[in-house]
Amino acid sequence: MADKSICRIGIFYDGSYFAYPQRYFYHKLNLGWLSFKPFHSLIESYIRTKEQGYTNYRIVYAYWTQGLFTSSEADERQLRNDRNLQHDLMHAGIEIKYLPISTSNREKGVDVALAIDALQIGLEGKIDIAVLITGDSDLVPLALALRKQGIRVMAVYFEYEDGEDRSFINERLLSVCNYSLNINSLENDKDFKIGFKALFRKPDDFTDEKNGAKYRA
Repeated sequence: MADKSICRIGIFYDGSYFAYPQRYFYHKLNLGWLSFKPFHSLIESYIRTKEQGYTNYRIVYAYWTQGLFTSSEADERQLRNDRNLQHDLMHAGIEIKYLPISTSNREKGVDVALAIDALQIGLEGKIDIAVLITGDSDLVPLALALRKQGIRVMAVYFEYEDGEDRSFINERLLSVCNYSLNINSLENDKDFKIGFKALFRKPDDFTDEKNGAKYRA
């Protein structure tokens, strides 16, 4: 009989997909910096409303995959932002995997690396629910493969269109997942709007590095 004391959640980030709304919330909407720890807490709380019968709901595995430019192709600002991101991810307990990219060779292989890791964790029986932070239709086969193994799949995505700033999820991916969560929709959700506001660290929380805090640019 399966252990029903803990609902084990694995969360898998398409890093570039997450980074765009993170910057959008900060620069365009002035809400603050979308932070990982409250983001994880919100996902655990949301899954609690969908999966009944467990005593606890816990993210037991978190994985971030993204393409990374070489230092010769990145300016000083990009290098600083990459280092700040690495610290944020480590403090949140998220395992990081970067793939080399260049200006001529964009993020090829990132979705494959994410899929391999998620499927490996699923096949090893380490999670009950796989949360995919992406909008990419290339991950439809992954969602189907996980579900075939009895793992429920949840798509967490951002949906907005504001001039040149936009984010969405592919409808095919949405249709093959057991659950879905549009983060933007929570801003006006009576049950989750407080949790939505708690996701962001305000700009005043950041000073320059001389004062011991990270600066977002």
